[in-house]
Amino acid sequence: MSSLMTNVSAMTALRALQNTNDSIETTQARISTGFRVSEASDNAAYWSIATTMRSDNSALSTVQDALGLGSAKVDITYTAVDSAIKVVDEIKSKLVAAREPGVDRSKIQTEIDELQNQLTSIATSAAFNGENWLNIDSSAAGYSATESIVSSFNRDATGAVSVGTLTVDKSTIALFDANAAADGILDDDSVTTGGAANVAASVSNLDLNTANLNDADIDGMITIAETALQAMTTAASDLGSAQKRIKLQSDFVGTLMDSIERGVGQLVDADMSAESTRLQALQVQQQLGIQALSIANGNAQSILSLFRG
Repeated sequence: MSSLMTNVSAMTALRALQNTNDSIETTQARISTGFRVSEASDNAAYWSIATTMRSDNSALSTVQDALGLGSAKVDITYTAVDSAIKVVDEIKSKLVAAREPGVDRSKIQTEIDELQNQLTSIATSAAFNGENWLNIDSSAAGYSATESIVSSFNRDATGAVSVGTLTVDKSTIALFDANAAADGILDDDSVTTGGAANVAASVSNLDLNTANLNDADIDGMITIAETALQAMTTAASDLGSAQKRIKLQSDFVGTLMDSIERGVGQLVDADMSAESTRLQALQVQQQLGIQALSIANGNAQSILSLFRG
């Protein structure tokens, strides 16, 4: 039936053209944003996953920054301990030289005094961002024997999140402790020289000018220096292990962030090659739809021929 009021062909062509225009709009949005899923309305499940993982990646970026800060602290502390080891080794050599008969021990003590001052300077200078792990006061309010370095951000199967940390024990690496009831490696006066003077001493206050000092006392001082060297060697080893652990964790966090980014991309990124091809095809369909609508609208004109004489 030919109807002037209802043009079925035109209605069908118009609906097809509208669908094509909607598809073109969607494809153009994907091309302009680069995302196949840019809003929750595009795909609620994928959008939710991507949003959560992007948030986790942001947290991991902060973790990586924290690891960098922790690495700087450990590096400075290790460098200071390594320098202190060399100074104490030199003090031990001076003490061995003091065992020589006829040597002027007062002059050797002058050199030792300067080396002791250097140890104090090393420990005092080993600070980063206001924190010093070698020159401490364990009696201070809020003091903690362990230092924590943020190392990970975790999310379990239930969605609960937690922050992981690496710890460094300051009590085993501190060179000086201002607490009178505790001692660092270099100010530990709990060991006596054992000779005629038999004085309690530490590396920081060894004194060859002590009254009644004999060779046995000097041997005791050498033992004190050697004990401190062993303790500092252990401390440097622990710090080296912490350096390695932080480096491995930092590399892992970086790799994990890249993996998460790739995973999110697979969920929501648009395939630009496919979208470009689809856009070209839709543009052809649009042109054909316009042509079909024009033809359908022209069909009504044919009704006029029925009324021509």
